[in-house]
Amino acid sequence: MREQLRLLKEKAENELKQCQLLDDLNEIRVKYMGKKGELTRILRGMGQLAAEERPVMGQLANEIRDSLESRLGQLTEKIKGKELERRLLAESIDITLPGIRPEMGRQHPLSLVIEEIEEIFMGMGFTIEEGPEIELDHYNFEALNIPKDHPARDMQDSFYLTPEVLLRTHTSPVQARTMEKTHPHVPVKIIVPGKVYRRDDDATHSPMFHQVEGLVIDHQIRFSDLKGILLSFARQMFGADQKIRLRPSFFPFTEPSAEVDISCVICKGAGCRTCGQTGWLEILGAGMVHPRVLEMGGYNPEEVTGLAFGMGVERVAMLKYGIDDLRMLFENDMRFLRQF
Repeated sequence: MREQLRLLKEKAENELKQCQLLDDLNEIRVKYMGKKGELTRILRGMGQLAAEERPVMGQLANEIRDSLESRLGQLTEKIKGKELERRLLAESIDITLPGIRPEMGRQHPLSLVIEEIEEIFMGMGFTIEEGPEIELDHYNFEALNIPKDHPARDMQDSFYLTPEVLLRTHTSPVQARTMEKTHPHVPVKIIVPGKVYRRDDDATHSPMFHQVEGLVIDHQIRFSDLKGILLSFARQMFGADQKIRLRPSFFPFTEPSAEVDISCVICKGAGCRTCGQTGWLEILGAGMVHPRVLEMGGYNPEEVTGLAFGMGVERVAMLKYGIDDLRMLFENDMRFLRQF
């Protein structure tokens, strides 16, 4: 047994000299001093020794165990130190090198236009309201005088999540929610900027785009008030010499309704390819709030009237900045964004 212990110590020490990794040390620890290790296997034969030899062999085995444990501890610290040095060397930074200046982004033209629209209408006494983008069918359609069998729903292909829940197709549901919350008090004077979603995806449409809706409810609100508000907006957004034109149209939630054009920002009304030689560019839809919509919002149409309008922010941005491709607003190309 004495010879077995001597050979075990020599063999273990030779293997320890070859170790370069912590995993190797752990394998040697298990191999020689684990519960099923070689030292344990040798000690199990002590029962066959004479009584006077057992203490001697036990002491020798303990000395060998202590020696190996000490050697393992020393090598563990040494290898850890080397690994730390290698890691620090790999992660070292030359602080004398010039810094890399991060590229600064730019405010997106859509954000610029939304902020400018908000400033213009806040200057006219409007407040800003927001609402959920995942909307109930009731607020998105029915509360706006668009029942389930109304043909106007065909104009707004929608992303439905359930039969009664969808991604809002316009920001008008916030108008219905605001009337429900504020009735019967007046005046109500809000704009509603936000994202909307429709199943459109072609060269001139995106399935997600931005709108700004406006709503005014008060005593004796007239169509002339609507025209005055929109003329003021057009002149502040596109220039003091702007003109507007209102053409009869149809929207389920307004009556009467109008499409609103501005004089062409390219040819100043003279006629060009952009405006189809008409001198006018369509910019938004508007009208007087339908009495039925007022009733569903809790207001008495015999006592109050209202006006409403809605515009696509992408449309306004493209006209304001002369952008000729809608896709440029969604590509995040810094060459494009640096111009703003």
